[in-house]
Amino acid sequence: METLLPRRGVILSLIFFLLKFSTAIEIPPSVQQVPTIIKQSKVQVAFPFDEYFQIECEAKGNPEPTFTWTKDDNPFYFTDPRIITSNNSGTFRIPNEGHISHFQGKYRCFASNKLGIAMSEEIEFIVPSVPKFPKENIDPLEVEEGDPIVLPCNPPKGLPPLHIYWMNIELEHIEQDERVYMSQKGDLYFANVEEKDSRNDYCCFAAFPRLRTIVQKMPMKLTVNSLKHANDSSSSTEIGSKANSIKQRKPRLLLPPTESGSESSITILKGETLLLECFAEGLPTPQVDWNKIGGDLPKGRETKENYGKTLKIENVSYEDKGNYRCTASNFLGTATHDFHVIVEEPPRWTKKPQSAVYSTGSNGILLCEAEGEPQPTIKWKVNGSPIDNHPFAGDVVFPREISFTNLQLNHTAVYQCEASNVHGTILANANINIVDVRPLIQTEDEENYAAVVGYSAFLHCEFFASPEAVVSWQKVEEAKPLEGRRYHVYENGTLQINRTTEEDAGSYSCWVENSIGKTAVTANLDIRNATKLRVSPKNPRIPKLHMLELHCESKCDAHLKHSLKLSWSKDGEAFEINGTEDGRIIIDGANLTISNITLEDQGIYCCSAHTDLDSAADITQVTVLDVPDPPENLHLSERQNRSVQLTWEAGDDHNSNIHEYIVEFEGNKEKPGRWEELTRVQGKKTTVILPLAPFVRYQFRVIAVNEVGRSQPSQPSDHHETPPAAPDRNPQNIRVQASQPKEMIIKWEPLKSMEQNGPGLEYRVTWKPQGAPVEWEEETVTNHTLRVMTPAVYAPYDVKVQAINQLGSGPDPQSVTLYSGEDYPDTAPVIHGVDVINSTLVKVTWSTIPKDRVHGRLKGYQINWWKTKSLLDGRTHPKEVNILKFSGQRNSGMVPSLDAFSEFHLTVLAYNSKGAGPESEPYIFQTPEGVPEQPTFLKVIKVDKDTATLSWGLPKKLNGNLTGYLLQYQIINDTYEIGELNDINITTPSKPSWHLSNLNATTRYKFYLRACTSKGCGKPITEESSTLGEGKYAGLYDDISTQGWFIGLMCAIALLTLVLLTVCFVKRNRGGKYSVKEKEDLHPDPEIQSVKDETFGEYSDSDEKPLKGSLRSINRDMQPTESADSLVEYGEGDHGLFNEDGSFIGAYVGSKEKGSVESNGSSTATFPLRA
Repeated sequence: METLLPRRGVILSLIFFLLKFSTAIEIPPSVQQVPTIIKQSKVQVAFPFDEYFQIECEAKGNPEPTFTWTKDDNPFYFTDPRIITSNNSGTFRIPNEGHISHFQGKYRCFASNKLGIAMSEEIEFIVPSVPKFPKENIDPLEVEEGDPIVLPCNPPKGLPPLHIYWMNIELEHIEQDERVYMSQKGDLYFANVEEKDSRNDYCCFAAFPRLRTIVQKMPMKLTVNSLKHANDSSSSTEIGSKANSIKQRKPRLLLPPTESGSESSITILKGETLLLECFAEGLPTPQVDWNKIGGDLPKGRETKENYGKTLKIENVSYEDKGNYRCTASNFLGTATHDFHVIVEEPPRWTKKPQSAVYSTGSNGILLCEAEGEPQPTIKWKVNGSPIDNHPFAGDVVFPREISFTNLQLNHTAVYQCEASNVHGTILANANINIVDVRPLIQTEDEENYAAVVGYSAFLHCEFFASPEAVVSWQKVEEAKPLEGRRYHVYENGTLQINRTTEEDAGSYSCWVENSIGKTAVTANLDIRNATKLRVSPKNPRIPKLHMLELHCESKCDAHLKHSLKLSWSKDGEAFEINGTEDGRIIIDGANLTISNITLEDQGIYCCSAHTDLDSAADITQVTVLDVPDPPENLHLSERQNRSVQLTWEAGDDHNSNIHEYIVEFEGNKEKPGRWEELTRVQGKKTTVILPLAPFVRYQFRVIAVNEVGRSQPSQPSDHHETPPAAPDRNPQNIRVQASQPKEMIIKWEPLKSMEQNGPGLEYRVTWKPQGAPVEWEEETVTNHTLRVMTPAVYAPYDVKVQAINQLGSGPDPQSVTLYSGEDYPDTAPVIHGVDVINSTLVKVTWSTIPKDRVHGRLKGYQINWWKTKSLLDGRTHPKEVNILKFSGQRNSGMVPSLDAFSEFHLTVLAYNSKGAGPESEPYIFQTPEGVPEQPTFLKVIKVDKDTATLSWGLPKKLNGNLTGYLLQYQIINDTYEIGELNDINITTPSKPSWHLSNLNATTRYKFYLRACTSKGCGKPITEESSTLGEGKYAGLYDDISTQGWFIGLMCAIALLTLVLLTVCFVKRNRGGKYSVKEKEDLHPDPEIQSVKDETFGEYSDSDEKPLKGSLRSINRDMQPTESADSLVEYGEGDHGLFNEDGSFIGAYVGSKEKGSVESNGSSTATFPLRA
């Protein structure tokens, strides 16, 4: 299949084809041709650890070539039986067995057939010897302190590279510094020895890494005699100074050696690394410096190593030739040496001879040019022999070219060009093939291609032809050559169709024709739809630390879906297939997710799709938003007593425009170090006039705000201090705190620190009785409260409070009205009467007390009542007072939730802010009878097939004289349909049970029981039960105890129980293990037990089941038993259950016992959960 190249693909393909045309023509293997060497060895080293050594030489040609070898320019025959040869190849192997040193030499391979001979470059086979230091006795060396010395290494020869190390017998490196240096040859130089240099184990190690070999020279002993022992009578300091003065000397070069003179020459090959070394002895130790005479050292390629003793220049070029000077110096003098560097180069091709194919009678030229230093000499050969020995008619030979005229078939040969100088030889083979053949098309017939609409298609028709051929393409069905600017045929036969359309699909024929004949092949082209991409969302703006989700929607041709691959990149750098290792970036095919997005994630994201034929991409610009950077460079100007101008520079807004600045200040004496907001500046303004308060040492900072949030505060500005001034305002919220009668405790909100405007803040308080023609009384205080005694209780006063400080007074204060302290009311209301509304509700009326007897602001009236006795049994009730308050000036109120059929006492009192006044005389009243509460329980104690016996308990509260019970029942049978309700009036109040008959067998019933007084019946309690069945079920209960099988079963159960109890008893006495269940019973988990208790409470089987049936049918015959209490004018309870106007909100709260919860028509109760 053809890969369609998108966009720049056409240009790349053109370059590819042009390069292909510029290379040598490839002759098909079926055409006769001279041999061509396609593979050969270079340098081969016989490492001792290798199994064998292979020298390669492979060639192609038609006829199949044969191979011969030369060694050191002499014929080499495979006479050694150890040599292993390869079939159809010149390659041979030398096993690593026995002595192989005689195989060392320079080999050359020759591949030949009847048309010519190709020869390889020289192949050097090296058999390295094992390097060894000679065994020798090394005399000890003895020198005086300060003298120079050289320890020679003289490493053995071996296969390079060679690494030399100086170490002691413990394999610790000998330390090198400015005084001690190892040369490139391995000798160890001392510019001047010290006493610490004495040791007997100087060892030179030579390492040959390619041979995996390290050899050691015999240890050398060096003794340094200290001059301190020359005169033992002198002090060591004096001797040391004397010794130094004697031994001090100017530098003398040891490297290069003295015999080389002041100059030396070094030849280096281009591209290699130049190493120049210079070492001098002397005392003090000389310093070495380098320079190039008449030029500069090459920057970037030169380094000085080994404390400046080595100059290293890498990748040497011709510009590096010249004279280099090293200078060794100390304070006594200098020594120099000049290196004349010569840069040379082995031969390299500038025009390498190229193989060519010619037809009979044609002309040609063969070029061969090379460069090097010295200039290489060029020699021509034909079929491996000098060209002079095999001249062809019409050949003209020059040193750098050979020209051919009127070539014939017998001119076919292999020409060799060899360029050589002192640094090496290079060889190139050029095949000259004279061929006359009909075109041979090498592309398969009926090849299938595919391209994408709008892009270029390439149909191949590679061929070989000699003489030259003409290529033409045509559509099969049209049978005429393609014409037009959309079609282009390359020299190698390839057809390019530009801007393809669906109409270009079909079969094409490629025709190749020369003077010998013509050939054709067919190619089939399919056109596919282009791949399309769309990345969403487009150009999103994401706040920092949020999540970014990108989706890449792709659409491609159905034939290309199997090859569709999606990838993501950011700013041109591709992501890993699955995202990042930390999981912050996740790539799941078409989806890219980035968690906790940062500013570094901002950029251009690209989704790319690649198929076998095309590729597509779409991008989106991701913008990451963040809070702004803090504003910078705050500056204060235009400083005034009450204002200052603040300017600043905006920080980076991080892609979200700054819409507001918040200016904060610090300087509040009450809150030092706390920053408070002063003002806000809208838009992009970066300057503001700030209003200031007097007597404050200000410092400002600015916060920038954008859509993401607030920046960090800026650095604080300089300080700005405002001068003091008189107060601008007076205290607010002037009031009287609770006080005793005939006094006022006046309070106000003190001025804040920022409002004081100066030092010495005080408050001037003035007052007088309201409306009285008297002078204002005055007092100045420093705190914010003042106690004033007054002659009257709860009298109005005009009061003013003014702020003053050391610089003056605040503005004239406004007068406020305050009252002096209250006293308790001193009289009680008179109760006019109590109207009984029903058995639980009464209305109380009373007379209000005079205003002058309140002695304060009247807050309302309070009713106190308590139950004295029950009218049912005449028992006296202990006094438990209930309280109900009524706000405001009123003379009546409703008292709810009374006990029916009882006697009560009631009083009324007035109260103000100070407290309650005296109570009125008690008023006695009685409540009438009411309906009873529901019975305490209802149970079915016996049931048969058509009868049932019910039992119940008295209500907790009878609320009157009990007259009897109303018993109702109906069929329910676990369905949504219920039966007719049946009533039974039980007129005997003392009867606690009832026997029902004429019931249906095997039927479920629901029973309702109400207690009744003369006022009616109360709420019902319910119970459900089923009657027994006919025959089988009835008989089961009647005579089951007389059946033999039943008696046997009971006996077996009893016996088994006895055995189990005996086993458990024995186990417990023996300390045996008991079951998990027993463990749980003996040691219950307190958490589990707690959960059980809190969840289920105290459950019993007597809990009754929920009501099923119709409430309408239950209540259809009920009489109205309670009057509709009016909810208007109810009093207020202690806990706010009534509004201030006395309207009822909820049940009153008093000190009496709590009433029972109302029934909802069923006796079923929720389980008691512990709080």
